[in-house]
Amino acid sequence: MAIVVETPGTEGLTEAVAALRQWQSDDAPLQLHPGDLGWNYRFGAAATAAVVRTWTRDGRIVAVGLLDGPGLVRLTIAPDVRQDAELARQLAEDVSTPERGVLPAGPVSVEAPDGVLLRDVLAGDGWRADEPWTPLHRDLAEPVPEVDLRIEVAGPAQAAVWTEVLRASFDRSTATEDRWHTMAAGSPYADARSLIGYDGEDNAVAIVTVWSAGPGRPGLIEPMGVHRDHRGHGHGRAITVAAAAALRELGSSSAIVCTASANAAAVATYASAGFRPHPERLDLRRDN
Repeated sequence: MAIVVETPGTEGLTEAVAALRQWQSDDAPLQLHPGDLGWNYRFGAAATAAVVRTWTRDGRIVAVGLLDGPGLVRLTIAPDVRQDAELARQLAEDVSTPERGVLPAGPVSVEAPDGVLLRDVLAGDGWRADEPWTPLHRDLAEPVPEVDLRIEVAGPAQAAVWTEVLRASFDRSTATEDRWHTMAAGSPYADARSLIGYDGEDNAVAIVTVWSAGPGRPGLIEPMGVHRDHRGHGHGRAITVAAAAALRELGSSSAIVCTASANAAAVATYASAGFRPHPERLDLRRDN
């Protein structure tokens, strides 16, 4: 049966998230996570559905993509078909043909897990290596130590504080309190927690949100930020350790995160929090 690419609509988002949950494994390379869709939910279910693509064969989702900006699709593939030649060729054609509704004409990029056949097919079609990213991983088999920040789980009453720290952590942040509430109302957030870290003077200095994919599966950190007025005191390391502890409480087998390799400070922060860097992963780019 033919492989069909489509935009799933708001009802189909639940099925796409469920597929992503099932595909998460500590044995798999870093890949699109249900938390990535959950973080996008801050723009609303309809907006998230509009940037999701699913590939279905015989009534089963075999690949999921998230359009992360106008020229990048982040996609992953069901574990048992990562070397499927028919699927790899179909995915390559779909991301390369603007009329298919995945990527536009002009310079575009694809993020796909290492080891999938799609990467070889795209390279054979002339796509080249693009920006390097560093995946990091922390095993959660053992208890996570306590940190020197007071950690509070952010609920609706703390949304304004969480959002204020996020805005103060990233110069181009568009975070709003309403967007936090929208994110928290999304179905993926049922397996998520937002944390706020307070220093000894009760200043809110750092935030994080963690996303579980279910017991025994890797959980994702997205986002993590430290208030620009409170940097240089180890708060990034502390909130990251607290994030790992929260994921362990949610039943996650490990904590994962990925950051641009050029952001050496972020890589160092995660490493200081007990995350082990994995080999760099390269996006694939088509220039014209």
